[in-house]
Amino acid sequence: MNANIREISQNDNQQVAALIRSVFEDMGIPKTGTAYADTSLNQMYEAYDRPRAFYFIIEEDGEVIGGGGIAPLDNYGGNVCELQKMYFLKEARGRGFGTKILDLCLGKAKEFGFDKCYLETMPYMDAARKLYEKNGFEYIDGPMGDTGHTSCSVWMLKTL
Repeated sequence: MNANIREISQNDNQQVAALIRSVFEDMGIPKTGTAYADTSLNQMYEAYDRPRAFYFIIEEDGEVIGGGGIAPLDNYGGNVCELQKMYFLKEARGRGFGTKILDLCLGKAKEFGFDKCYLETMPYMDAARKLYEKNGFEYIDGPMGDTGHTSCSVWMLKTL
């Protein structure tokens, strides 16, 4: 395995957008009311180039094969961050990258001083939900903030 985990750079924007779109198509995730429709998708570096935000990518042999980020929860008054856009290509799944990226994101969240971490996912994303449960995320009854991801029907929260 010749994978490298690093902070996103502006040169990664096109590959990261293509990766996320391909995962959506691969898994049959709705394209409306999800991250697929986010205006920031084509400019991920710029979206995370702000205080208390960070996006990690996994690169293998010059190709971005996965990533995930942390940023303040949009339209929410509390000291809560959101785990965002954590997706991996098929060839990256099952190799421990999800755990590694999640650990790095939660570490950044603590470093940035957040009290809690929120996430939204889909009910059929079993591997992701198991990873979140294993790492202390608990299911909550409804969405927090206003991410615009109205198609996501699973909401989870972790105290940091």
